[in-house]
Amino acid sequence: MFRKKKFIIGGLILLIAAGYLGYTGFANSAIYYYTVSEFAVQESSADSVNVRVNGEVVDNSIDKEAGGLTLRFIIAEGGEILPVIYQGIVPDAFMDGADVVIEGQLNPAGVFQADTILAKCPSKYVPEE
Repeated sequence: MFRKKKFIIGGLILLIAAGYLGYTGFANSAIYYYTVSEFAVQESSADSVNVRVNGEVVDNSIDKEAGGLTLRFIIAEGGEILPVIYQGIVPDAFMDGADVVIEGQLNPAGVFQADTILAKCPSKYVPEE
């Protein structure tokens, strides 16, 4: 009798732990992303909070430091722009006019400090002429 209760209690503890881990994993991966124009409205409440922002890289705005991993660029959408600083390896699909999702925080200077860049691949590839 005591042994049966021990297994039931142990099973319940494992089930609760698995449920908690599943919930927190889902909650962390289900971050909504804003467009640049939506983020501009939310900017004051987005200080020091990790967010994702979607926009298009403005042509001729990419500035990569020589010999460094620091990248500065601007994304735009809906008439709004957002300056971005990123330190790290840049995805191959990242270029002028690319649709990107950046993840990070807005710093006090109003520049978005990106931790991650996700460059979206074009929906169809057209061969060069």
